[in-house]
Amino acid sequence: MAILQEFKKFAMRGNVVDMAVAFTVGAAFSTIAKSLVDDIIMPPIGLVLGGADFTNYFWVIKAGAKVEPPYGTLDAAQKAGAVTLNYGSFINHLVAFLVVALAMFIIIRMVNKADEALEERFGKKPVEEGEPSDKKCPYCLSTIPYHATRCPQCTSQLEESGAEPS
Repeated sequence: MAILQEFKKFAMRGNVVDMAVAFTVGAAFSTIAKSLVDDIIMPPIGLVLGGADFTNYFWVIKAGAKVEPPYGTLDAAQKAGAVTLNYGSFINHLVAFLVVALAMFIIIRMVNKADEALEERFGKKPVEEGEPSDKKCPYCLSTIPYHATRCPQCTSQLEESGAEPS
């Protein structure tokens, strides 16, 4: 029973729930990126390169036992039992990855710019020389900003900067 209590405590932490939400949103974003690549980006590229669909670019490593080559599509080759090297599908997945990476870069860049704008507008408390930038919450032992008066993890009210609770 102790392990169940420990697991419950772990699972109910804010960062685990945040991570679950991030995975869910990431999975939804992944389907949008895949559609963008498969339905919008790759057809014109395939047209320019002389093929309508990259997924049908493959090499037959071993012919299928059911039907002899040539195979018109990847699906036909797989139904025939052929062993194939699917480089067209790999190209599609590589482009999808690059689109997702670019989108994440743009999103993170926008968040960083917004954070910089907020710091510029509202200012950031200057750190005095020799003063640490963070400290440990005495209640939950999370690392928090040095000037914090309330822990963002356990919401405990803290003493003045750096002071331990009495």
